[in-house]
Amino acid sequence: MRILTLLALFYLSFFYNLGSVPLFNLDEGAFGEAVREMLKSGDFITTYLGEELRFDKPILIYWLEALSVKIFGLNEFALRLPSAISAFLWGFCIYFFTKREFDDKKAFWAALFFASSLQISIIAKAAIADSLLNLFIALSMFYTWKYFQKRSSKDLYLVFLFTALGFLTKGPVAVMIPFVVSFLYALYKKEFKFWLKSIFNLKGILIFLLVATPWYIAEYIAQGEAFIDGLFLKHNIERFKNAFESHSGGYFYYLFVLLIGLLPFSLVILKGLFSIKRRDLDIFLLFWFLFVFIFFTFSKTKLPHYIIYGYTPLFIFASLIVCKFKNRMLVLISPMILLLVLAFLPDIANLFLDKIKDDYVRDLILNSKDIFGVSYKIKLFIIIAAFLPLFFIKIRKALIVEAFLFLFAINGVLIPSYAALAEEPIKEAGIFIKKNDLKNVIMYKINTPTIMIYSKRILKRTSPKRGDFIFTKISNLKDFKNYKIIFKKRAVAIAKLP
Repeated sequence: MRILTLLALFYLSFFYNLGSVPLFNLDEGAFGEAVREMLKSGDFITTYLGEELRFDKPILIYWLEALSVKIFGLNEFALRLPSAISAFLWGFCIYFFTKREFDDKKAFWAALFFASSLQISIIAKAAIADSLLNLFIALSMFYTWKYFQKRSSKDLYLVFLFTALGFLTKGPVAVMIPFVVSFLYALYKKEFKFWLKSIFNLKGILIFLLVATPWYIAEYIAQGEAFIDGLFLKHNIERFKNAFESHSGGYFYYLFVLLIGLLPFSLVILKGLFSIKRRDLDIFLLFWFLFVFIFFTFSKTKLPHYIIYGYTPLFIFASLIVCKFKNRMLVLISPMILLLVLAFLPDIANLFLDKIKDDYVRDLILNSKDIFGVSYKIKLFIIIAAFLPLFFIKIRKALIVEAFLFLFAINGVLIPSYAALAEEPIKEAGIFIKKNDLKNVIMYKINTPTIMIYSKRILKRTSPKRGDFIFTKISNLKDFKNYKIIFKKRAVAIAKLP
């Protein structure tokens, strides 16, 4: 019964509406368009975005998305499927690890907390590299722990293998986490010599090199120093030293992310963190979480999904104390408050419309009444009302039902609604361009790579000339004296310059 419950929860969290929601800009659009251009060009070594070099991430996620697109066609489902499968495997890795170390009840709760967390459900359905990366981080860390306990060379080789696959997915972070955490744990256990001997294991290093380096070598041969500067210097070292694309935040940034990202069970999970015992496994998992938390707290570039690299230990900690958790009020009220705020968020935004300086955001709010009207509110109110009986049933059953209700609200109501507002117009614009075979379409003062996926053509971000078509925010049309709008939806438009 527990496994069936988890399978249903995994479906609702990872696969429900997987292909029914338009791709989100920027990240999903950038990955998806790079895959489209890869398949069109036949170049499976170097990735491009808008026919310009893209060195943001290594190659593995692109290969998996390309394979999925070859099987299922170029669509949202195909681009997101590798991430959903990765999250599914990640969840069961947590389940089986916790079961081996403790018991199947705790394994069930660890997997439930994992699958129902807001941030996990979001990245599991995103056509980006993070779900796959976290799968490999979890596997490399689980086998690191097993290796410390069993001293089996097979476990060590698996650590090298999964670290190599992580390195092929997102670069140095996949190596840094197991390297630093195992080092800290070795110091704690006073086994530095054992650790040093392990990381310099020749067979392990050979496995890593055979798996991870062929693509890096091929890409360096193809692109030279530009590849080193782009991937390692710009997107790793510089991201730590400087805030990229205004993604900055204070030292309490990730505390806020934890409280929101781990909903609906933030309080249970954080209580688990502060209830750990001085067991070796607890210390190992604590080093894992704290290193990720501290490292990215001091990084200048801050993005919410960075902290997810340290989430796996938190789900295990929470599973250890859930049977002692009694405060149902807080754990039920917090998601209800969030859903209530989201039900009225469009109305709240309208009240502060004159305070919003971004014309694009204002146009979206002004054109959102059909999406966030009575039907939207009724759906959320019904879900909120469904929480009320949970105050009167056994708390463990209440938590299970709460997980399902919360995930349905997020994946069945909220994400589709906000996608319909912001992303559906861009998708329809792309389809319009393709259907009418428009040439010389320029993205003007807007960066939405999803439109290239849906139009199946490159849209350059350059200055438009007379006779060009422009895809832009409606607010940007004031830059032109003469134009003819041929497509318009919500806050975006396609216009022809005479």
